[in-house]
Amino acid sequence: MHVRSITYVTAAIAFSVLFHGQARAAASSWSQTDHGALRLVTATDAVGDSDRVAIGLQFRMKPGWKIYWRAPGDAGYPPQPDWKDSTNIGAVELEWPAPKRFTVLGLTTIGYDSEVVLPATVVVREPGRPVQLRAHVSYLTCDDICVPYEAKLALDLPAGGESTAREARLIEDYRARVPRPADGSDIAIESAAAGGPPDAPVLRVVLRANSPLNAPDLFIDGPESLNYSAPRWRLSEGGKTAVANLNVRGANAAGIVGERLAITVVDGARAVEAAVAVASAPPGLGDFAALGHTGSQTLWLALGLALLGGLILNLMPCVLPVLSLKLLSIVGHAGESPARVRAGFLATALGVIASFLVLAAAAVGLKTAGYAAGWGIQFQQPWFLAIMATVLALFAANLFGLFEVRLPGMVANAAAGASGRGRPHTLGQHFLTGAFATLLATPCSAPFLGTAVGFALASGPAVIFLIFAALGVGLALPYLAVAGFPTIAAHLPRPGAWMLTLRRILGIVLLATAAWLVTLLVTITGGQDAPVKSAIAWRPFDLAAIGQMVESGNVVFVDVTADWCITCQVNKSLVLERGEVREALSRPGVIAMRADWTRPNPVIADYLASFGRYGIPFDVVYGPSQPHGEPLPEILSTRATLGALERAAR
Repeated sequence: MHVRSITYVTAAIAFSVLFHGQARAAASSWSQTDHGALRLVTATDAVGDSDRVAIGLQFRMKPGWKIYWRAPGDAGYPPQPDWKDSTNIGAVELEWPAPKRFTVLGLTTIGYDSEVVLPATVVVREPGRPVQLRAHVSYLTCDDICVPYEAKLALDLPAGGESTAREARLIEDYRARVPRPADGSDIAIESAAAGGPPDAPVLRVVLRANSPLNAPDLFIDGPESLNYSAPRWRLSEGGKTAVANLNVRGANAAGIVGERLAITVVDGARAVEAAVAVASAPPGLGDFAALGHTGSQTLWLALGLALLGGLILNLMPCVLPVLSLKLLSIVGHAGESPARVRAGFLATALGVIASFLVLAAAAVGLKTAGYAAGWGIQFQQPWFLAIMATVLALFAANLFGLFEVRLPGMVANAAAGASGRGRPHTLGQHFLTGAFATLLATPCSAPFLGTAVGFALASGPAVIFLIFAALGVGLALPYLAVAGFPTIAAHLPRPGAWMLTLRRILGIVLLATAAWLVTLLVTITGGQDAPVKSAIAWRPFDLAAIGQMVESGNVVFVDVTADWCITCQVNKSLVLERGEVREALSRPGVIAMRADWTRPNPVIADYLASFGRYGIPFDVVYGPSQPHGEPLPEILSTRATLGALERAAR
């Protein structure tokens, strides 16, 4: 009995050794790094008689770290295996499971996190003979920083009868995630067309699905010199038709028409791929606010919206300090001849328009240099805040009668012209008043202004200058109206002692504005942010978490704001932090996120650009029925906000 027990134990050990030996033969050793590991796995433990062997590169990444897809996006490079030291193999056909999209430091990249197996098929030159697999793999793994690695992997497959290894299931699981050909599948890629300005074209991809698309994403592979923004989606027919719009970037973007692109569509567990030739889009393609196309009808519409947005900007809360300058300038014309009144107001209007053209030139320069451009972003710069606060303090001192120190001619003339002191006014003073008033008005947004600016900044330089000029004309329309009817100034009261009181009141307004700019300067240059009390539990902006929250059935409200954005503060005080909206944002299942753009933040800038927006305020609501978000108007209302929250929750 004892001998029989020893025999059983010996047999069990031999079986275990044999079994585990085969398991080891189906996988190489792990190549360990500080941020993950990589090994080579095979589906069989021997070559057998087949001329094909299924293998895979298995990557494991530590939390937060990722590797890249075959088309990595704005940065990075994919794993690059070299098989030249292998024996008895021909081609190695690597496959790529459906990837994910990541946004880090304003860059959109495409790849994998946690774990992935890149399946591959090895062609055996001489079936039935041993195969030695030798892979030298160069790859990049990234979190907030990127670290390149080199791995050398070795795995030998002997000749003889093959049996399925335990890694076969792992390889097949990831092979099932490789996008299938779109032909004959549930999702059809109907067309791809490009249009818009040659230096900033937009690609439109049209999809149709047999069953509704829920949360699609789209990835483009090719040409290597180009990269693409995240798609902006428009779903219709209950989600069975979708249009994706992507900005095309790169030195050869103008040549995308005629290129054949590998387009991959991922919607949950569904993933399809097709090679599609890019056609030339007809004028007026798609939503101009999101695309930036310059078809003639679309451009005229954008110019009209810019004109209207500039005019409405006169009514925005930012104009309180600007109103001081306007009022004193108008009063200063009392008693002058109609010709002189007309010339003065035309000079002020020209100052407004010229300042918008300067802003346009700055936007073009930023885009050309590869930086983010947006409405009001100069208020993120300490040097700008310091200059504006200083000039406003000088204006206020002049209004209080404290302006005794002789300043350089241009500064003194500007202060005198803006404050109404010293007559007669020169045309240069009126011009500088218009220019300065424009700079003070830019922290505000207005209805239609965001749409017009978005259209401009998604287009080429010529369109940017046209749209900004139209904005300037809109803001200058009140001055142009007075210039057209200069007799209006004849009905104004003549300057007298009453103007001393008016100057002091308006001086207080300008001094308060200067103090506000100083607080912004302290915040931006590293001072502590002032704590803001709120009944709403605002969370910091986390773009990557939004999708997970929505998949869990939550509604997510994102408020992009900044301390220098006056319209944002009005939205908060009159809508977001009051009554029904405050209660709605505090309910269970509703998550309120706040993205603070007070300082430059490329992640937030890229997020705005993904919606075709380049200014704030910007608010968007996500939910089970709005997985891609529903943007709200620049000027919020209780009705519009509650309606969007209700629609997103359906």
